Amino acid sequence: MPHLDLVLTELGWPLAIALAWLAGECAHRWVRVPRISMYGLVGFGLAQVWPDALASGASSTVTLLANLGFGLILFEFGYRINLHWLRINPWIAVSGLAEAAATFGAVYGISQLTGMPPLTSLLLASLAMSTSPAGVLRVVNEQNSSGQVTERVLHLVAINCVLSVFVFKVIVGVWVFQTSGNLWQAVSHSLIELAASAALGALFGYGAPALLRRLGTLSQDGTVGFALGVVLLVALTHAANLSPVLAALAFGLVARHRRVAFARTERNFGSIGELLTVLLFVFAVTVLPWERVVEGAALGAVLVGARFIVKMLAVALFSHPGGASWRKGLLTGIALSPMSVFITLLLEQTRDMGVVLVDELAALAAMILLLELVGPILTQCALVWANETQRPEA
Repeated sequence: MPHLDLVLTELGWPLAIALAWLAGECAHRWVRVPRISMYGLVGFGLAQVWPDALASGASSTVTLLANLGFGLILFEFGYRINLHWLRINPWIAVSGLAEAAATFGAVYGISQLTGMPPLTSLLLASLAMSTSPAGVLRVVNEQNSSGQVTERVLHLVAINCVLSVFVFKVIVGVWVFQTSGNLWQAVSHSLIELAASAALGALFGYGAPALLRRLGTLSQDGTVGFALGVVLLVALTHAANLSPVLAALAFGLVARHRRVAFARTERNFGSIGELLTVLLFVFAVTVLPWERVVEGAALGAVLVGARFIVKMLAVALFSHPGGASWRKGLLTGIALSPMSVFITLLLEQTRDMGVVLVDELAALAAMILLLELVGPILTQCALVWANETQRPEA
């Protein structure tokens, strides 16, 4: 008979996923909160009382599955981005650049006032610019949301993600250069990596639709074909140390503009996408040590508050020139609250380079946990207040 502790350890992740799913369903039915908030709460609690069973590394199977789940969401997210709309209304792009820059400046300034090293403050500020596409898209799909605020939020999240990844990688490149003195190594870990990731995603965006059309199965099982494309793309980026974030976004973006129909009934890529989503949001908080969360709670709360206010006001400032009311601008800014899943996976990809901010920066751990729980709720409230949601069919 296997030892009981070994059996329980092997069952750790399956039990965590099952409990998180059950808690999410119950909370959503009874309290009407987003399911993903409960996934994070259950995942964090289990990680503290059962750390050995939920351990994972940068090259573990769980990390790869979490990246696959994130890749599926990013593909669907990129598919919903309309570049033609951004060309017609450039104020949306302007507001995205402005609020990202303002968030970067506010977080960097507060970090410097607390005595953080400049490079650490820059890394933290670059991460705070981002909004989690997984959190936002999950809430949008869950609420069947559609309208002006919804579309602006989706496009601003895409801008945030690209800017955050770009700035983060550049700062990491500078850090590598200061540590090793090797300029080529620094460049290879930043700009070249980003360009290669986007190019690989675009290649899949052109190749996958062409292959499915050639096979004559695009209308019947296009969703399965694209899901397999995302799985292969994430595996390639994972093996080549590229950015699955930019690659999957580029895949979905190019596929959309190749005029490929993506079935509305297969949001979240069906049942397998739902399962990987639960794993993704549980995984996002299992890497957070309780001691770091408590240590950085005060500063983390201040940074989250500053980020929230800056994003809300910056988007509202450009809402009227962009054709929206001030109220919708404020609601759009509120909906940009989630960021945790995006940051967790981005940091997991840089652990091999020695960048372990979750372990070293307590405020970041507190920010991730707080926005994992509260961020989706704020997004849901903003969409409800904008009257863009509808109750899903039973």
